[in-house]
Amino acid sequence: MALQPSLWPLIVAGRDSASHTLDMFLDYVCPFSAKMALTIESVLKPLFGTGGQYDGKVKVIIRLQVQPWHGSSTFTHEAALAVARVSPTHFWPFSLALFRKQGDFFDIPTSNQTPLQIRENLANVAAQVIPPDAIDGFKELLKLKGSPNGGVAVTDDLKYNIKFARQNSIHVSPTVLWDGLVAGEISSSWGEKEWKEFLAQKVKV
Repeated sequence: MALQPSLWPLIVAGRDSASHTLDMFLDYVCPFSAKMALTIESVLKPLFGTGGQYDGKVKVIIRLQVQPWHGSSTFTHEAALAVARVSPTHFWPFSLALFRKQGDFFDIPTSNQTPLQIRENLANVAAQVIPPDAIDGFKELLKLKGSPNGGVAVTDDLKYNIKFARQNSIHVSPTVLWDGLVAGEISSSWGEKEWKEFLAQKVKV
């Protein structure tokens, strides 16, 4: 599937040149997306990585699926995109850290926080993952621009993700595409057994 160059860090498992693609639409404040993310880390990355059974065969692209009914969803995704800019190799570690702490960014915990306070809390999560010399750059990318409604420095990357989801009629998280088509059978509850069965049917090793 297509991916603009600034978003290459969103390829989180497998080789860029892999024959097959799993596009995973995840939202950082969705509990089911968190389950899927942890499965990517524990099950799919070993299978698709160097020496894995499907090394060179399958890659995973994270598609950022903002769910606007959760007020902090936009801010969490902006933070991930900022990490992808200032420290690309830490996009996935930051994503995992954010998924593990997603409860801090749910509706009620953030209900009395300003956008600036939410972004500062996200910077605290980033500081646990990215190099210290990248923190200032991270914060700079999340500063509002000079115009009253100009967004932040990663707004265009956020728009790309949202437009990509809309044109593919993606409505919920997590949603998974296999080679560009929705694979409705894939569930966040899948473990190693289900994934291995699915891949055995889809990939000629």
